[in-house]
Amino acid sequence: MKRQADQQHLDWLARSFGRPDYAPLSPADVDLLRNVGEIVTKYPGTHLFKENAPADAAYLVEKGEVEIYRGEGPSKRVVSRVGPGSVLGDIAMFGDTPYISSARAVGPVRAFRFDRTRLLPELARHPAVCLRWLVAGLRQLEGTQRRVIRLMHKTVLGQVADLLMEEGEARAEVNLSQATIAALLGVSRQSVNEALGRLRDQGAVETGYRSIRIVDTDMLASVAAA
Repeated sequence: MKRQADQQHLDWLARSFGRPDYAPLSPADVDLLRNVGEIVTKYPGTHLFKENAPADAAYLVEKGEVEIYRGEGPSKRVVSRVGPGSVLGDIAMFGDTPYISSARAVGPVRAFRFDRTRLLPELARHPAVCLRWLVAGLRQLEGTQRRVIRLMHKTVLGQVADLLMEEGEARAEVNLSQATIAALLGVSRQSVNEALGRLRDQGAVETGYRSIRIVDTDMLASVAAA
């Protein structure tokens, strides 16, 4: 049970990485740090970094879409997709721990790469930027913990609706498979399928292959709050 809970927590952390609403860098900050960053271009299917590799850099996505996933082969689960403005890998980099997820380019991606050995001295010279970055990271961790605790007290239907509401803040179409939703919530895939069926019957969502489109936000919010 402990291992399953640990995996669920890591899945939520991986999903949170790169959310634009957590982005700690303003355009002015990026300009200030530009001399320590380098532009990298990734082709579809190539990686910015891989799970368990040393976290020697953080990335700021400028263009394109990046897939965040955990595991390999049959156990692989896509946790999220993120786009321009997203910062990836910074918490692991600051903690000097391995990356807890993999980041793969979905299409052509252009990003700033901030090497740890060059970035940390620059942040030491600019404490205001360092503080904004670290506070954003702490808020990210706190937000992840709050979401895990909040979801523990809901039915599976409420949990699924809550997750879709949060994901729908960024886009109307949620690109999460039923298996990934089940892994994030710590429930069975069958129960997720049944919950989605009820939401579909109520007119809150439409479902397709590895995608869920939110069509009635008010209805979804009502189910999530129940």
